[in-house]
Amino acid sequence: QVQLVESGGGLVQAGGSLRLSCAASTLAFSSSAMGWFRQAPGKAREFVAAIEWSGRSTYYADSVKGRFTISRDNAKNTVSLQMNSLKPDDTAIYYCAASYSGNLYYIPSYRYWGQGTQVTVSS
Repeated sequence: QVQLVESGGGLVQAGGSLRLSCAASTLAFSSSAMGWFRQAPGKAREFVAAIEWSGRSTYYADSVKGRFTISRDNAKNTVSLQMNSLKPDDTAIYYCAASYSGNLYYIPSYRYWGQGTQVTVSS
C-alpha cells in the first residue's frame, strides 16, 4: 500500500507561484504513475497533471498547460507540481494520487490518494 502526503499549499496572490510536493511511503512508488487533481468548493474533482513512472511522459489539463509543471524524483519517492502564473480559478484543494494502470486523466485509474493541500489564490 502506498501512503501519500502532500505539502506546499498556501495563500498566494494572483500571478504568484507555489510548489506542491507529495511524498510516498513505499518503494512501490517508482512503478506507479502519479497524478495531481484538484477540487474547488462545490465542484467535482478534476484532473490537473500526471507523470508516468519513468518521468518521460507528462500530461496536463488544458487549463494549466504552460503554467504548471509536474516532475518526480524516484530516488526520493516524491512528485512535485510547480505552479506559476496562478489565477483565482486555481483555488482548490490539491490531491496527489498513484496509478498502476488505466487512463491517467481519469479518477478511477488512481488507487491511492493523499489527504490534500489547500491552495488559495487571491485576486
